[in-house]
Amino acid sequence: MNTEEVAKKVVELTRKQAWKKAIDTLYDKDIVSVEARTMDGSSPETRGIDGVRRKTDWWLENMQVHSAKVSGPFVAHDRFVVQYDIDVTDKNSKKRMQISEVGVYTVKDGKVSREEFLPLVG
Repeated sequence: MNTEEVAKKVVELTRKQAWKKAIDTLYDKDIVSVEARTMDGSSPETRGIDGVRRKTDWWLENMQVHSAKVSGPFVAHDRFVVQYDIDVTDKNSKKRMQISEVGVYTVKDGKVSREEFLPLVG
């Protein structure tokens, strides 16, 4: 798949909240995933598909997703951007939050090789 095809598939799957299917079918085994910050103060960078799967499992276990609006993709060269507006409740603290961020993705050899999430400030 080329970058545009991968980007469209990421959007299609994340709109369905099929996060795990997106990882299993579209991510490179050596993926690098970078969050803006972490809840526990650990490194914001995760390397390898197993680490990304664990991060996703943590998210699904700890957050109740009420809605997820996925916009894009915005594509150029080997990169694309997707905007996420997500309404969630932290299952532990019961705090409801609206999260708005973009994911910046890099595609190499038909797979997502890097993703970086940038939150809306303010």
